[in-house]
Order: sequence, then structure tokens, then C-alpha cells
Amino acid sequence: MMRLDYLSWDEYFMGVAKLSAMRSKDPVTQVGACIINTDKRIVGIGYNGLPMGCQDDLFPWGNEGEIAQTKYPYVVHAEANAILNATTTLKEATIYVTLFPCHECVKLIIQSGIREIIYETNKETKSTIHEAALRMLEAAGVSHRQVRTGRLTYESVS
Repeated sequence: MMRLDYLSWDEYFMGVAKLSAMRSKDPVTQVGACIINTDKRIVGIGYNGLPMGCQDDLFPWGNEGEIAQTKYPYVVHAEANAILNATTTLKEATIYVTLFPCHECVKLIIQSGIREIIYETNKETKSTIHEAALRMLEAAGVSHRQVRTGRLTYESVS
């Protein structure tokens, strides 16, 4: 008899996104992304971090103060890294991400051809920027849904 407690596809691919997030050097927010094609094959992964060639210890990782002294102008988001790391076209692909994408990443997701976003947490539900992201997703016909993967624990956002 086959075992019945195996991981669902959502748990599996979100697990890959969570594992990717663990590569982030960000002390506050670690985000991971995993892109799959229509055959359920991984075609891109990423996490939030500095661009290639930029040494992690030479840039700020804080989130308060003058903008140039924070992480914000330097960090590439997990979704952008996963798209840039993709090994093939992303037409009709699905992205699993540990945190709902920001409005800038939503633009990249739409433009890349990804048709579905599956996320675990969302910390910006009340902002006008989040509303803009949702408006773009609806207009572009990109679906999104939240999943809870209780068997795989991970501290993603504070």
C-alpha cells in the first residue's frame, strides 16, 4: 500500500522556495521563490540578496534611516532573481513565493509570462501599493492564492 502522508505539489514547491529563502543574508526578511513550468518542473529559483559581484558585508542590511544607508536600494527581490535565473521561457508558469510580491515584482511577474502566484504570507494587505499590485494582476489575468504549508515550518517575515 502506498503511503498517504506525502507532500502535495504546493507543499513541495513552497518547500523549495523556503529553502531558497534560507540563503538570504537579510537579518529581518528572508524571501524565497520557485518558478515551475506547466509540467511541474522547476525552471527558476531565487532569494532576496545583493546583485552578483557585490560583497554582502560591504552593504547595509538595516531598514531604517537615510535610504542609501538601508538595504532597499541594493537588494534584488527573490521573484526578480528567480525570473533572472530562469532556464527557459516563463510563459504560463507558476511562481511559489514565501511572501506576496511587491508591486515592482508583480510587474516583472506579469511581463515574464507567469500566470499564477502562490504565496504563503502577505504583510502589505492594507497599503495602496498592494492595491496597485492587485489591480495589475487582475487586469493581466494573473491568478494568486495563499497556501499554508503547516508541515514545513519556516520563519519568513517579521
